[in-house]
Amino acid sequence: MSRIKNLYAEQGQSPWLDNLKRSYLTGGTLRALVKSGIRGLTSNPTIFQKAIQGSADYDEQQRELVRAGASVSEQYWALVLSDINGALDEFADLYRDSNRGDGFVSVEVEPALAHDEAGTALAARSLHEQIARPNLMVKIPGTTEGIGAIRQMIAEGRSINITLIFSLDAYQRVMDAYVDGLETYAATKNPDLAGVASVASFFISRVDSEVDARLDAIGTPAALALRGKAAVAQGKLAYQAFRRTFSGPRWQALADRGAVVQRPLWASTSTKNPAYPDTLYVDQLIGPDTVNTLPDATIDAFNDHGTLERTIDDGVAHAEAVWRELGEVGVDMEDVAAKLEREGVASFTKSFDDLLAALAEKAETLRS
Repeated sequence: MSRIKNLYAEQGQSPWLDNLKRSYLTGGTLRALVKSGIRGLTSNPTIFQKAIQGSADYDEQQRELVRAGASVSEQYWALVLSDINGALDEFADLYRDSNRGDGFVSVEVEPALAHDEAGTALAARSLHEQIARPNLMVKIPGTTEGIGAIRQMIAEGRSINITLIFSLDAYQRVMDAYVDGLETYAATKNPDLAGVASVASFFISRVDSEVDARLDAIGTPAALALRGKAAVAQGKLAYQAFRRTFSGPRWQALADRGAVVQRPLWASTSTKNPAYPDTLYVDQLIGPDTVNTLPDATIDAFNDHGTLERTIDDGVAHAEAVWRELGEVGVDMEDVAAKLEREGVASFTKSFDDLLAALAEKAETLRS
């Protein structure tokens, strides 16, 4: 059995694929990945920009859309949702066989809505209703404005993937919104609490990239000794917050009615710094009731030489010490998180806008 399969079989962590493109559906790649142990899939505007701009696989469908008079935005969503529906098909059996525990596919609301609570809720609801598949998760950013939309969608019994989480405070707000939403949903007529699933996507490698740059700028021996430690430390502390939130009488009252925990999902787990091991952000964050969404190269690396053992709650005291020492040397982790959130929203928005521009340009070619 592969290491990827054993992540779940032995450690209770679900490995998901952080990628999707048309050729993965038409060529059988996604089906093979599911067979190899991949248990879900995430996508985002950057992934679709690379997929659609990077091949001619979408030209035939776009040509039909252009001939039908679809706007550029309508073309985007038609192309994306075709892939999403194909992926939902590939994971449908796993969703059923896992008793609705895995087999999820995530699609993100338009990134320009990141600071628009009402617009986000409307878009998320629309995607759920349009796709109407039980193993769909709509992605909503964990911004201040996103929290209300998250709470509302959970209260309506919809499965949500919360993305762009960079701080422990933001993560706690996301978990609280999930519990609040479930309590509201539980008060409705005949709620199916077991049918509501959610993951909270905590970004990992980008934290080290930003913190390491600040540590290098500080330049003291104490600061330099902390390089490469912030992201894993924050992940371990996040897991402790997860365990605290999903325990005790308030949570148990929901669990007794079938509610399932909102799993932490480790995102951005490819190693950006070549000096760090390429499986660092998998090896150090393994534990039950978690998800790690992996790009293709990281899946291959972990299958080849990853370390398969429970690590998520190993060294928590050390993680707390690292967190304290980061503040002592002058790294403001809340400022780090705020900057990364701004950059994350801006990056996804740029990918979305660039892809729309590319689709508009290609549409002119396809009309001729």
